[in-house]
Amino acid sequence: MQSKPFSYLFSISYFGARFKGWAKQPEQPTVEGKLERVLRFVIEDRSFTLIGSSRTDSGVSCRKGYVQLFVEEEIEFEVLLETINVHLGGDIRLEGVEPITRDFNLIQSVRQKTYRYFFNSPLDFHPFASSFVSAVPFSNSLDQMQDLANLFVGVHNFKAFCQAASTKSSFERSVEAVSVFVSNDLTSPFAPAQVGVIEVVGQGFLHHQVRKMVYAIWNWNAPQIQERLENPEADWPAVPTAPAHGLVLWDTVLEKKS
Repeated sequence: MQSKPFSYLFSISYFGARFKGWAKQPEQPTVEGKLERVLRFVIEDRSFTLIGSSRTDSGVSCRKGYVQLFVEEEIEFEVLLETINVHLGGDIRLEGVEPITRDFNLIQSVRQKTYRYFFNSPLDFHPFASSFVSAVPFSNSLDQMQDLANLFVGVHNFKAFCQAASTKSSFERSVEAVSVFVSNDLTSPFAPAQVGVIEVVGQGFLHHQVRKMVYAIWNWNAPQIQERLENPEADWPAVPTAPAHGLVLWDTVLEKKS
């Protein structure tokens, strides 16, 4: 439990292409690093502790996540929110804030995460759209993609569909839903009129799991996916990873806060 007596919960969004992921890294632009610098400047407090609900990879954006902040004294963040966002410069935004009990555990309170991967064919694709849409060749039709996506639903060992760290011992994850559809959510003069979307819903995911699932849905057949899910410990060649810039943490749902 944190020793600092006051805690605040922020909702957050950010444009991942500007950052080398969420977590701080030496001499690298990261979401956590920039947020800490701005908060130190605005609240003039160097002793706070910051926790994020998701550690997104380099290039991955976030539409709705959460940040928990622990501080030594009570602060009127509702008044300071606009100032904080001005100094964040537009590529990170804190959408709202509320006080929360310090025993609230943000990581353990995440009930569901929804990722959306936006993609389109490289044909008739404007480079300005590449901030959020991945221009990739793919082998399967949208109907075929949905059939393949259904294979990932349920509880599986995803060791063959992640970048497995040597320290990781559990690769079992529950995928609640995977949907493939066409969307016009991204509207601009440069965006394609309709964009393909692969939406993946679950409580948590392994490193690169969603992006490797996306690649398989684009290009593989059912036996290729099934054999890796049924025999995850076999010495499989690595599944290619879809580019980061098409992936957005679309929504994060928390357990009811006390």
